[in-house]
Amino acid sequence: MNVRQIFIISSIAVSAVILLLGLISPYFLLMFIVVLPIIVVGVADIIQKKQTIRRNFPIIGNFRYMLEKVRPEIMQYFVETDTDGRPINRIYRSLIYQRAKNVNSTSPFGTQWDVYHPGYEWMNHSVYAVDPADLEQEQRVLVGGPDCTKPYLSSRLNISGMSFGSLSKNAVLAMNKGAKMGNFAQNTGEGGISPYHLEPGGDLIWQIGTGYFGCRSENGEFDPKLFQQKAALDNVKMIEIKLSQGAKPGHGGILPAAKNTEEIAAIRHVTPHTTVNSPPAHTAFIDAEGLMRFIKQLRDLSGGKPIGFKICIGKRAEFVEFCEAMIATGIKPDFISIDGAEGGTGASPVEFSDSIGMPLRDGLAFAVDTLRGYDLKKDIKVAAAGKVFTGYHIARLIAIGADMVNVARAMMLATGCIQALQCHQNTCPTGVATQDKGLMKGLVVEDKAQRVANFHKATIESFVELMAASGVVCAEELSREHINRRAGATGSQKYSEIFPVVPIGQYLKETPAGQIEKTA
Repeated sequence: MNVRQIFIISSIAVSAVILLLGLISPYFLLMFIVVLPIIVVGVADIIQKKQTIRRNFPIIGNFRYMLEKVRPEIMQYFVETDTDGRPINRIYRSLIYQRAKNVNSTSPFGTQWDVYHPGYEWMNHSVYAVDPADLEQEQRVLVGGPDCTKPYLSSRLNISGMSFGSLSKNAVLAMNKGAKMGNFAQNTGEGGISPYHLEPGGDLIWQIGTGYFGCRSENGEFDPKLFQQKAALDNVKMIEIKLSQGAKPGHGGILPAAKNTEEIAAIRHVTPHTTVNSPPAHTAFIDAEGLMRFIKQLRDLSGGKPIGFKICIGKRAEFVEFCEAMIATGIKPDFISIDGAEGGTGASPVEFSDSIGMPLRDGLAFAVDTLRGYDLKKDIKVAAAGKVFTGYHIARLIAIGADMVNVARAMMLATGCIQALQCHQNTCPTGVATQDKGLMKGLVVEDKAQRVANFHKATIESFVELMAASGVVCAEELSREHINRRAGATGSQKYSEIFPVVPIGQYLKETPAGQIEKTA
């Protein structure tokens, strides 16, 4: 029984007791002076659709918003800070909520960052700034290499992979409907394509993980026929092979029998009420050339849709092997998603989330430079993901070499997440990351879908405004020269110094000694 049901039953019971006592003495009816306002507030909480906490926790949920009014003053000394001294919980969460709710997100009294803190960053602007209205076409990028017959005109900003099962059906519905409203894409996560991804009609990036959920044979192998059926869906615009993710690279997953419901089992093509393991590595291929052949197989089966892979950079030599396999086979992915070790929304082993994998900016620069070195970047789009919240974060990653950006945490916040950190306990109070129907009911799809669309629109517009302020007329003109990072109290470096650009085709001539480590 949830709090909402307890409130309703308690209200009816208390009212009935007062009325019965009123038959003994009319003075007992005066108790309604105290009880009735509480009941009215609780009913108002339940029927309103803007705030999930109040819907799920009538009366007591109001205290959360009362405390939020004084949170900036009380909590400023108790917040998580970014590497550049930015209080990310207080500032970024507030910014995301403001943009999602379509309210003014400007800030008074100048910067709230310590501009002399080592790691502080800034972007070069130009006195010859251009009009943002002239750069609207830069909000999108065409994904599809020479062998792709169905390229996709993608938004620069899309929803990163989060599976149904990890997210509630209402959260999936809200995100997909928001994607439909804003004309951007939602990544399904490795849990497969659910009815809730399809119902609103938003664009999808179908993620294929090591468990091959949704295109899996009875023995857990990849099933081409099942894949072909799903890949033919109009909603599916791109297909992503997940090699590894920032939250737990090199680690497989387990779907416990208790969570493997009839509905989830049907979506994932597994036996219900059984424990299902996602192995740490794929079985459809065993080496780099095998991955390229698998990419071609998926492209052929999908009818020519863009095929790519997602990776959190680990051993650099393995990514080099991918590039060499592209040259050897003549097969290239249409896109590559680089996930940073700092990313991830689901629960993971602490050692994996904290100590495995390369951080996003390092991994992105390495991947882009390696593609450039082998003269492959011209045919492959690169997406980046890992704690992206703002238009500046998008600009920074595109300056390094990304073509588009995926976000997960920010989209969860736009959907109502308050970072209660109960994702793995099935007790998410906002109904975002839970399968508890009582909690899920508090998340109103229509309201949260609009907030998802609002956040996307405002953040993309912010990116375009920053680009215009820099005086560039297309996203490809943003470079590592535009981003600066403070190295100490009196010095700074450009990203072009921190991540020196590799000339196009350089690795076809000679790989610099020590640039890429060799595998054992």
